[in-house]
Amino acid sequence: MAFDIQKILRPHIRNIKPYSSARDEYSGHDGVFLDANENPYGSLTGEAFNRYPDPYQQEIKSKLAVIKGVSPKQIFLGNGSDEAIDLLMRAFCRPGIDNIILLPPTYGMYEVSASINDIAIKKVNLTEDFQIRPKEILAATDENTKIIFVCSPNNPSGNKMKREAIREILVGFEGLVVVDEAYIDFSDEESFTTELANYPNLLVMQTFSKAWGLANLRIGMAFASEEIIRILNLIKPPYNISGLTQEKVLASLEKADAISKVVKTILEEREHLQKDLEGLPFVKKIYPSHANFLLVKVPDAKKMYDDLVSSKIIVRDRSKVILCEDCLRITVGTREENEAFLNSFKKLAGQSLN
Repeated sequence: MAFDIQKILRPHIRNIKPYSSARDEYSGHDGVFLDANENPYGSLTGEAFNRYPDPYQQEIKSKLAVIKGVSPKQIFLGNGSDEAIDLLMRAFCRPGIDNIILLPPTYGMYEVSASINDIAIKKVNLTEDFQIRPKEILAATDENTKIIFVCSPNNPSGNKMKREAIREILVGFEGLVVVDEAYIDFSDEESFTTELANYPNLLVMQTFSKAWGLANLRIGMAFASEEIIRILNLIKPPYNISGLTQEKVLASLEKADAISKVVKTILEEREHLQKDLEGLPFVKKIYPSHANFLLVKVPDAKKMYDDLVSSKIIVRDRSKVILCEDCLRITVGTREENEAFLNSFKKLAGQSLN
């Protein structure tokens, strides 16, 4: 099917006039700056936080484009991936009229953002082994379906989705398909950013929060056609990424080669954690993971979670999530953290079984 972005764009967005900041009008670094009503004497911290940052993060995008193999104009940077999710709904979904499709169990912010924006939600559950069902998904769409969210590797299950199934949705759907790759650095799957030229309705989300270790800075990435990125930039807040965050991200990009070593260590720890868990008789199932966590089925997950918390071991109870009954989601920690978890886990499980 042919994809026409103007067909799904909310009509009033087409002609909206964006806010023009002082840094839009003059983006140079040199001069006497008397244009933005900033404090000329610096900040109370003693550091240079008194000037507004680059509203479009051009330096980051130029470096990131080389790493990701895309054009800088195909990159949107947001306050976490959550900002991109919210902006997509505001750009393409009419409140009270349009709908999106979610594939539970999946990342919870899609539904939260849709509810905030008064966007209806259709759900097509994953299979028992957490795979998407493209024919059922396409059958659930209607003329008001604007976005389908696919999380791969998936949260909370950790598995990657079958690539051909995602392609089937991209080809069969006239709206936007968002592939959320927050955990792609831990997977052997090639990123869908390599297929942006093939699918004009594709948007890929990634994050600096996981493999890059920058969760505290709150910065997410979105990759899509220049036209889609232009729309996101049109409606975003003028200074959505702080100068301090940009500075730290730039420093991290200079060390991009070190990411592979960090990922390798986390994957080794994931294997170590999984092997130890597989040897425990009370562990019912460990689901295959392409992420930095394991989804583990145990007896009475809620009680185990509470008991672990009492021992200051914090995991995630996912037992109320569809298809995840009696499951705990366990993030891969350092060797010391993993051993602390395993020791407490074994003790508590032994008590609960007696």
